[in-house]
Amino acid sequence: MLTARTEQADRISGLNACADDYLPKPFGPEELLARIQAVLRRASQSGLEAKALQAGSLRLDSVTRQAWRGTTRLELTSVEFEILSLLVRSAGRSVSRDEIAGILYHREALPYERAIDVHVSHLRKKLELQGRSMIRTVRGVGYLFCAETGTGS
Repeated sequence: MLTARTEQADRISGLNACADDYLPKPFGPEELLARIQAVLRRASQSGLEAKALQAGSLRLDSVTRQAWRGTTRLELTSVEFEILSLLVRSAGRSVSRDEIAGILYHREALPYERAIDVHVSHLRKKLELQGRSMIRTVRGVGYLFCAETGTGS
């Protein structure tokens, strides 16, 4: 934030409103450049950490939105990629249909809506190896990502 407001309360309000930095006037151009470079460094570092997800032989790249199982690239739709990414990030815990609908549709899942189930079914087929599925259904709860050791249901 670049502003003429210099009071501490204004700075706190600006930072609480999601500003990455707060620079009151007057300012030197060198200081502005240094602050911009610092924000860009922080942004590039956090981007590297969130770039790739790995679970067993499965690798997801959130920047290119591509997925691989070993050296084989998986052909996933955008929705399938979002669901798989959520499940991999949540490995070890069940993810509800409402949670998936919240990410995909920004709302809760409707009681008789089967679209999520269909997408998960397609994902299972694409991820299946030797009759084993990486996504398990937890009845009454949702779905669980199981990496290489899961059994299909």
